[in-house]
Amino acid sequence: MSRKKCRRKVWALVNPLAHAITGAAVTTRQELDVLLARELASLDTFTRGKATMSEWSDMVNVNNLTMTLAGMGVGREAMPDAHAAEEGLIDAARRFQETGRMGLTGPAIQALRDVIEWHDLQRSSIPRSQYEEAIRLTGARIKSGHATIDLEKTLGAPRCTTKTLTT
Repeated sequence: MSRKKCRRKVWALVNPLAHAITGAAVTTRQELDVLLARELASLDTFTRGKATMSEWSDMVNVNNLTMTLAGMGVGREAMPDAHAAEEGLIDAARRFQETGRMGLTGPAIQALRDVIEWHDLQRSSIPRSQYEEAIRLTGARIKSGHATIDLEKTLGAPRCTTKTLTT
């Protein structure tokens, strides 16, 4: 019989000062431009009528983060546009269930453009740590079922793999 041994975990060394400075700083414009390009590309596929569930998910995530940040007090003015975009995304999911094609109406596209603009302003005006906290909070809300719309209840039996539309 062998003796029990303590197997210690070895953590990578992190410079605490550099970590604190990175968390307190506003995210650089180059990093934000990468995110903005992805969001605008997803919206562009909607306007061309070629959107898939991946682009729909990108738009839902942008809308959720905008609403979370607005609820945290960063850009509360975005809420009316976020609610309009939410309705448009729900209609797009309903249309996808009926026709198999993902599309948005004109007002919904404009609402999503406004939401993307609001979200870009929100994340460029707060520190990275606060933005990461909003991402964690949004994920926790989705997991717990807080403020989600169940597509099965809304649309009947879903044809796509996504079961909940988060708002």
